[in-house]
Amino acid sequence: MAQPEAARARDDTDRPVPAIELAGVEKVYRASGETLAAVRGLDLSIAQGEFFSLLGPSGCGKTTTLRVVAGFEEPSAGVVHLHGQDVTGVPANRRDVNMVFQSYALFPHMNVFENVAFGLRRRGFPKAEIKARVGEMLGIVDLAGRERSRPAELSGGQQQRVALARALVNRPRALLLDEPLGALDLKFRQAMQVELKRIQRQVGITFIYVTHDQGEALTMSDRIAVMNGGLVEQLGTPREIYERPATRFVAGFIGTSNLLGGEVAGVGPATAVISYGPDGRIEVPVRDGVEIAAGKRLELTVRPEKIGIGPGRPADGLCGVRGTVTEVVYLGTSTSYNVSTSAGADVVVFSQNSTSAEGIATRGDDVWLSWDPRHSYVLGASR
Repeated sequence: MAQPEAARARDDTDRPVPAIELAGVEKVYRASGETLAAVRGLDLSIAQGEFFSLLGPSGCGKTTTLRVVAGFEEPSAGVVHLHGQDVTGVPANRRDVNMVFQSYALFPHMNVFENVAFGLRRRGFPKAEIKARVGEMLGIVDLAGRERSRPAELSGGQQQRVALARALVNRPRALLLDEPLGALDLKFRQAMQVELKRIQRQVGITFIYVTHDQGEALTMSDRIAVMNGGLVEQLGTPREIYERPATRFVAGFIGTSNLLGGEVAGVGPATAVISYGPDGRIEVPVRDGVEIAAGKRLELTVRPEKIGIGPGRPADGLCGVRGTVTEVVYLGTSTSYNVSTSAGADVVVFSQNSTSAEGIATRGDDVWLSWDPRHSYVLGASR
């Protein structure tokens, strides 16, 4: 599907106009004398054709943000722009966006073709164009040949693709998706993640995707906004957020993360050394925005797959921490080791089962944990 001309619009500085822009958006609910700030001072700029995810736990403000973009909720403060136009206060039916929900809301008495064609017929499109556009869209979502099927005759994944086709056939400038895969089982959900990304690339439309599932967000997104308490804790690519979490909340919410702390023993031009336990040593890169000084206590994170485990002291140049194995769990492709360090922290290590069927250590073994200093990442304070 060709991208609309408006998608290539540029502002006065010759920069591409964002598909969606939120400036200082707040949403406050008042009930029974109480005030709840669901969204607080949100600033976001989402590019044309971007797959953008709002990720966070229940109650963090992600669905409220999506509803503000859609026009189902009015912001208590701030401005919403769609393709450079201020749409704050514009009703939902006059915004050039469509929304897909977790409940597909298909018409059970209509077949697939009729469900997808519904919006076009209401807008008075000629029959020939409806047939062509519905056929094109069913091809994109891989449902060609199922035009006469009723929703009850389709799997959950197929019903989801009908809902997508119905939303996309109107050629909106942006598609908003509120946890659309939540009703599917794990196998179908993983398959639909790949399908959604393929469809989004093919149609070239901006997607904003709301989810609490970090695996979904990492798999599909160009960028992710991790939300907590109505604020964005971190905004970045999946790799940036996973490899370099900005705060303790992000480190704990995205994947499995080990949180360690210690006092800075010395600071060099590019790295700082942290004393850890009676004979442990952790080196961390110095990064912008985080104050590192001798004597200051720092908190850092290391991902489980970055850590090596073994009986011997690590080689020079590596971080090293001593501990005792408290649990060993065989996971097929990898083995998970829980280690209680000499400083009292619990650390998880993932070791790939690529060279031997036997484990590296057993419960009760004294071991050394080691990793490259560049995988130590100092955390900033949560917002």
